[in-house]
Amino acid sequence: MSVLSYLLSKSFLKTIFRIILTAVTFFIFLVVFLRLNTRHGDFILVPDLIGKNIEEFQSELVELDLQYIISDSGNYNPEFKINSVLDQIPKENAKVKQGRKIYLTLNASDFEMIEIPRITGTTVRQARKTIESLGFVFGEIEYVDDIARDEVISIFHDGTELNEGDFLKRTSIIDFKLGNGKQ
Repeated sequence: MSVLSYLLSKSFLKTIFRIILTAVTFFIFLVVFLRLNTRHGDFILVPDLIGKNIEEFQSELVELDLQYIISDSGNYNPEFKINSVLDQIPKENAKVKQGRKIYLTLNASDFEMIEIPRITGTTVRQARKTIESLGFVFGEIEYVDDIARDEVISIFHDGTELNEGDFLKRTSIIDFKLGNGKQ
């Protein structure tokens, strides 16, 4: 039997018809199954959660059948309330399915406490770099009589003298007493 006569035979054509019928049936079943399980076209708009605390947004997300995961709370922004949302992924008004997880970054409870390094006896330039790299704010300078010009004699926060090893909140203002080069 030649190849051409086999391709035109009833048994080959029946086999091809069954293969095509099975493929089309499987494709239709797959399309219907995916439409039902993925809820194609059915979505929820993500609400704006920025600035809200857990009590405020939790009931809102439960009502919309959305889950939340707190991904980070290490940052502190003084413009927001403690434990309020700083950032969210996906963003507000994004279209998502029911049960989607919303990743939230919360405002930390406060600035962390940082240990004061050895600053006295250094130049004002070195001291400025050191305290600013730790997150403190360089405050006012007061000159006192000392032979070492522009050397840090002592440091203060809100009028209280600070020593090496003391702890102070990040972004605190540190004031300096420097030598003026006179005895």
